[in-house]
Amino acid sequence: MLQKALVLVFVMASVASFVSCGKTANHFMYATIPAANQLMVWREDPFSGVLTQLAESPYTVGSGDQAVVAHPSGKYLYVANPGQGENDVSQFAINSDGTITEVFPRQPTGTAPILLAMDPGGNFLYVANALSSNISVYSIAPSTGVLTQIVGSPFLINLSAKSMQISPSGNFLYVSAPSSKTGVIAAFSVTAGVVLTNPVGLTDTADNDPSGMAIDPTGSFLYTANTSADSISIYSIASSGTLTQVAQSPLDDAFQHPVALTVDPKGGFLYVANQGSNNVATYSLTSGTGFPVVVTDSPFGTESQPSFVLMDPNGSYLYVGNQGGSSGVQAFGNASGSLNSIASYQVGNTPTSMVIIQ
Repeated sequence: MLQKALVLVFVMASVASFVSCGKTANHFMYATIPAANQLMVWREDPFSGVLTQLAESPYTVGSGDQAVVAHPSGKYLYVANPGQGENDVSQFAINSDGTITEVFPRQPTGTAPILLAMDPGGNFLYVANALSSNISVYSIAPSTGVLTQIVGSPFLINLSAKSMQISPSGNFLYVSAPSSKTGVIAAFSVTAGVVLTNPVGLTDTADNDPSGMAIDPTGSFLYTANTSADSISIYSIASSGTLTQVAQSPLDDAFQHPVALTVDPKGGFLYVANQGSNNVATYSLTSGTGFPVVVTDSPFGTESQPSFVLMDPNGSYLYVGNQGGSSGVQAFGNASGSLNSIASYQVGNTPTSMVIIQ
């Protein structure tokens, strides 16, 4: 009898260890809905990918809320509000049940803050202001999440940012921007949040309107969606932060108007939202070169005009935001780059940005 009891205790301990060390039951997803000045909140079931909207959602937030980013601690959330007369950043405390409470006052930015990025350590928040062509930078108080604009901010970059990414090291900030002939990706060195406005590299792209960017988890490669050219550019990242286009780049996407992309948490696959083809194309990433190779059963159909893609922290599920008439969020199961549709969730207006915490 004692032996059976010991076996039962061992089994229960093993199950508890699996739950605590593996997936958690507390993933929450937040999406900006600028047309309604709202933030949608769902609980994500990490075992199925199914989303359940919280009873308190949607929240009324700042005017034209365009972008959202979460602190790596999972305690704080920040939203960029570029609406008329607003031009600021909101801070929210994230409660244990996923609900949020705004922490006032909102922090002023430059004109039209549309992009947010945070260093991996959660020490600094970067805000790209599209119409004033500068970047506002705030230090983040670790105990409260409160923002304080650092000395010298905002930093003039003379670019109307279309996309912004920070390297996994936190030492380099990349900004893509359109131009009349060919678009550019500017690489800026970052020290203690200070953006050195003389870029360490200025790389011409294969498109005059480069859109989304993504960096692999090792910080070795940067990928750019070339919307007008229907292609994907692949760059290796040097220790200095400069970019070098890899052999055979840009890659013909074979679909229309790629606008957003993401790399899975392990760095093995690239996912590309093709707005003109209403699908997501998936690619395996070649070890050593980072070059994408299309997955056999790719692409995977979406609702109308997919505009962004987001992978959950476990890499098990992919979420797609759509700008078409259905204006929804789709959930897909992910297995080695192959996607299977789980469900669609209507939000009433176009979602523009999304983040998941665990």
